[in-house]
Amino acid sequence: MFALISSLFATIAWRARLGFQAPADDSTLLWRELWRDHFHHGYYDTHATPSLADHRLSQTRTIDEALAFAGITDDESTWPRTVIDVGCGVGGSARYIAKKLGAKCEGITVDPNQVKIANDLALAQGLADKATFHVADAMDQPFADGQFDLVWVMESGEHMPDRKKFMSELVRVVAPGGTIIIASWCHRDLSPDEKSLRPDELHILNRACNAYEIPAWCSMADYINLAQSFSLQDIKTADWSDNIAPFWPVILRSSFTFDGLTSLFKSGWKTIKLILGLSVLKEGYDKKLIKFAIMTCRKPE
Repeated sequence: MFALISSLFATIAWRARLGFQAPADDSTLLWRELWRDHFHHGYYDTHATPSLADHRLSQTRTIDEALAFAGITDDESTWPRTVIDVGCGVGGSARYIAKKLGAKCEGITVDPNQVKIANDLALAQGLADKATFHVADAMDQPFADGQFDLVWVMESGEHMPDRKKFMSELVRVVAPGGTIIIASWCHRDLSPDEKSLRPDELHILNRACNAYEIPAWCSMADYINLAQSFSLQDIKTADWSDNIAPFWPVILRSSFTFDGLTSLFKSGWKTIKLILGLSVLKEGYDKKLIKFAIMTCRKPE
């Protein structure tokens, strides 16, 4: 793999010397090529050995597993009527939930290009009346207090620079009795005798921050403390790292197919940096430093 990366950079450098101008960075192009509608990890049975063909089904399974973890089942009485997908990417989760549960879904992201793609896909899939997407800041959402039965946060909380303010917005827009689901990259919880992570662990996390513009890492224990500070109830967490682990070899292989490399080259330098960052994230997962964790909780009635 690393020989292939070196060859890719040699090609880009050679074209640059000839005066070739790379296009503006647009990681959405690459993520759409690799991950299609869902900009999040896939969920597998532990120790699975999936093929490239499996990974898109695994991504919708992540949604199903998260809903079930929060008690949203085949029983229609558990289904939310209104949903906000916070950090929606191109809206895959919102459209899936709208179709599966018949909910009225909104989605927000700071990327106008993603919003256009999300709304175009909703129209093409006959879901324009059920799924609508907007450019908005997750820490200053353009919604009324208590507007949503379900607040959905799938792999976007790690990008928030002020998690207390972020959580306060989630609590504000969820209805009394409503549910919040947060699935996020986290670092491992500290043991009782630890005051901080080890220097080698901090080095890995800092490299990931640089690649993915993550402001700072936190643990699931930190999320629990935040939820408790807002008096949220029925707090439940799980470490899904072993279920997510089989996704890593698949996504790394798909990144270096012909189509993946073509999209990578078109997307520009920033996106190349993101792809190189995948190896850092995988290193963190392999060392049990980086976790894929989920938390659900409920706002008091």
